[in-house]
Amino acid sequence: MKARQSIYLVCLLAFINGCATSGSVNDKDTDKPISNEFQKQSLLGILYTQTSTEFVANNIQTFAAASSYLDQAISDQDWTAALEQTDNYNEKPPAIILDVDETVLDNSAFQARTVIKGLSYPNGWIDWGNEASAPAVAGVTNFLQEAQLKGVKVFYVTNRVAELEEATRKNLKDLELPLDEDRDVLMMKGESGWASDKTSRRALIAKDYRIIMIVGDQLSDFLSRPETALAPEERKMLAFKYRNMWGSKWFMITNPMYGGWEASIYDFKYPDDENTATKLRLENLQP
Repeated sequence: MKARQSIYLVCLLAFINGCATSGSVNDKDTDKPISNEFQKQSLLGILYTQTSTEFVANNIQTFAAASSYLDQAISDQDWTAALEQTDNYNEKPPAIILDVDETVLDNSAFQARTVIKGLSYPNGWIDWGNEASAPAVAGVTNFLQEAQLKGVKVFYVTNRVAELEEATRKNLKDLELPLDEDRDVLMMKGESGWASDKTSRRALIAKDYRIIMIVGDQLSDFLSRPETALAPEERKMLAFKYRNMWGSKWFMITNPMYGGWEASIYDFKYPDDENTATKLRLENLQP
């Protein structure tokens, strides 16, 4: 058995190394330059996302939990999920904010392509987005349709670039997800001068709506980016700091493929070579 495992690992590493190429790209969550070398280490995370029943079940469970709090959140006028919302919100209509990528739309097919082709984000990202073919994350459709039926406004606050707005709208509409036309509910990065930090967009929504829930796959979907730019152990403490929000007002979708969790291992400064990156990963293991 051990011999078979060793052969498997050798073959797997050979395949991964064969997929890697050099280059400079930007991580979706951190906007830091990284090498295509780093894409190869996401292989198992992508496979987990695409093949594991556990991943699907966890997403269904997360959105079911959110649904179970809808009535309470709507009726309790003191209920708010946004730190940006501080006063005079009791009489405002309810709204939900969701991230898009890996929260509403499943882009694991794009991630798989990058491994197979030896590329990395953003190479091919615009082409993928313009296909408007991403499937919905498990559980999100029923949750959003229920929220809409109950009179909750649905906002999508995403760091997809504004260039992809029309394609993203098409993707959401094709999936029959709520997308109201009476105001801008799809708020893209680069639109109206918005940068990666989502704080200002949450604050803008909070002016007119009582934000009852936030759903995302990164800490920065709930908090300001500077607050989340911490070492792994310090970053973990944010989960405990906001323990009263998780599972009732804030709902986190697990994303094993990419994100701020990995950037924090490198102190948000991606190494120039795979050897250094591997060394840092090993140093962060806790035996």
